[in-house]
Amino acid sequence: MSIDILVQAGTKGTEAILKHTKETLDKFITEKGKDTTVSFPHTNYYLPLSLALLQKEVKTANDCLEVLSEAERLVFNKPTSQGFFIEALDGILNKGIATLLYEEVLASVNTKLGLHPTKGCIGFLPDNILRSLGIQLVDGRIAGIAVILGPAQDADKAVQLVRDFQSKSIVSILVGSTKGFSFKKQLEEKKVEIGLDNYIVPLGEDYLSAIYAVNFAVRAPLIYGGYKPGQWQGITEYIKNRVPAFVVLLSYLDEVIVATGLGVLAFGFPIITDLEVPQLGKIQTTLHEALVTEKDYTKIVEKCIQIRGIKVKINKIDIPVAYAPAFEGERVRKEQLYVEFGGKASVAFEFLTVKNMDEIIDGSCQIIGEDIDQLPFEKKSMPLAICVEVGGRKMIKDFEPILERQIHRFINYAQGLMHIGQRDMIWIRISKEAFNKGFRLKHIGKILHAMLHQEFSAIVDKVQVKIYTRQEDVQRLLPATKKVFDERDERISGMTDESVETFYSCTLCQSFAPNHVCIITPERLGLCGAYSWLDAKASYEINPTGPNQPLEKGKLLDQRLGQWEKINQFIYERSNKTIERVSMYSLMDCPQSSCGCFECIVAIVPEVNGVMVVHRDYSGMTPVGMTFTSLAGSVGGGVQTPGFLGVGKLYLTSKKFILAEDGLKRVVWMPKELKQLLADKLKRRCEELKIPDLLEKIADEDVATTAEELIAYLQQVQHPVFSLPPLV
Repeated sequence: MSIDILVQAGTKGTEAILKHTKETLDKFITEKGKDTTVSFPHTNYYLPLSLALLQKEVKTANDCLEVLSEAERLVFNKPTSQGFFIEALDGILNKGIATLLYEEVLASVNTKLGLHPTKGCIGFLPDNILRSLGIQLVDGRIAGIAVILGPAQDADKAVQLVRDFQSKSIVSILVGSTKGFSFKKQLEEKKVEIGLDNYIVPLGEDYLSAIYAVNFAVRAPLIYGGYKPGQWQGITEYIKNRVPAFVVLLSYLDEVIVATGLGVLAFGFPIITDLEVPQLGKIQTTLHEALVTEKDYTKIVEKCIQIRGIKVKINKIDIPVAYAPAFEGERVRKEQLYVEFGGKASVAFEFLTVKNMDEIIDGSCQIIGEDIDQLPFEKKSMPLAICVEVGGRKMIKDFEPILERQIHRFINYAQGLMHIGQRDMIWIRISKEAFNKGFRLKHIGKILHAMLHQEFSAIVDKVQVKIYTRQEDVQRLLPATKKVFDERDERISGMTDESVETFYSCTLCQSFAPNHVCIITPERLGLCGAYSWLDAKASYEINPTGPNQPLEKGKLLDQRLGQWEKINQFIYERSNKTIERVSMYSLMDCPQSSCGCFECIVAIVPEVNGVMVVHRDYSGMTPVGMTFTSLAGSVGGGVQTPGFLGVGKLYLTSKKFILAEDGLKRVVWMPKELKQLLADKLKRRCEELKIPDLLEKIADEDVATTAEELIAYLQQVQHPVFSLPPLV
């Protein structure tokens, strides 16, 4: 597209959105007052775009007026007061940034008035959702993010496009409608299941909701990259190189969308459209082409991947249904059900064991009993035992539970299959649609054979699968299987940090948080909760040059804090020389840094000489006067923050949990949901500490959400924290 056309259309669009925003804000101030608060829900970043680029913490309508004033400077091709200015294309992209700033203010007012989110849509994406997606972005389960503006040419093409994105592990974010049609409604017409678990996220039925996708992207460098508000050069560069997003513009275009598109291009996100528009090649802010037309819907996805430079891991398996991580969260409901196994319906289990290679016929899948196409019409459930046998020159028994846990994920990747649980507590459902497409139990064997080879090729040389569906066979095999499960638990639970000479690093999240390094020990899993010491060990065996590296501990420098000479040396080098020392067992003295993917935050509560723990699914207030999202703003980005620590949930049950500060005895508050989730393990730990009633003495939101309420409760129950030495 020529610069002249961009300037003309973009300028008109910017002027239109400016006029609309001013009128809306003026009316809002007249009716509500200039000191009325404006905000987005569940974020620590106020209006994220204004915070990131202008360093403005927008809290009131009056603050919004200041943002509009700064944005107007960009409209007239002048830098903001903080120096923000994009030089590319003679500065015309600044009109786009101004448009985005106007739209953010307008969306915040709409949120305050209850006009956003639109019905059936999410609207603003909270911080906790961004954090929960973080690990999926860095480990490859999510390859990219497609922001789809407008409806497809018809509902069938909408389904085709979103299925293509799902098959490439790309999340589809839906925005906008034209003449009553939206991409969301087209999918609903075809009964496509929508939701974050299915990689389909509707933000809003109006085009203004596109700003929420920008808000999502601009928080990534603040949460993971360690950038501070106002460091706009680093923020924009980070987004360009590390946030794999792009825009798919369908069916409709107006001047405001052009102006918004200029802002999108300023962040390096290319635009692919089915509309007849002039093309725009590579510009200074994009990695490749900026604006490309592709009318053939079967080619749009590949074009998007090519232009954004996304690397997709494609799993091509000979099964009759689509297969991709996008289907991992799919649910098969009662009305969709063809057959189910386990749960409350029948006895079922899955088990993986190591065998000698001469005992295994690679690729073999035996069905012992009936397959699902031999079921009587009225029967909807069957017993099931999935027995996987693996062999390899580098295979050891310790890898069995690690590989076995992948069965859950691998089966869930198949469209039309639902898998919940593990071991002897599984629940599997197969949909009518999958059955009608030809899916049978043998295809579970094909999936497990292919995926175990693909993801664990360094240690797996042979895989065979035996699937039992006769009640007598399943019951006969179950006792011996349960005995193995118990033996595994005993073996893993007996490992200590002292029993090994090697810890493991995890730098998986450095693609998002460049200065962060996790150190994983037998008694401290990764802060994302996804990687234990054995997982990291297996990962190294699989990929010796990957993110998990073995680390000799070296000379013990401080036993109480958990500091070792070689661990500190590694941290210093891999954190880009930003962190000199790390204490594995301390919250207060050189704690480990956090990337932003943490499951929980441990935070000091100075009024009671203790600590609280809050998990990312808890949205309420805590006794320190901050929500999880507020606390998370101080913890992530690869920095050390004494008194605050990102951790995995299970670390709370470890004997090494903040050992330097007296461990679990310091915990005075945690959400009820978290207490219930870890109840059995925490009770065992309390008994080991000879304080069997400690868990009951830990407050939750039912008894305290303020420091005053917490103090009163802890005194009432005589919590042991009052007998401990001062934290500070």
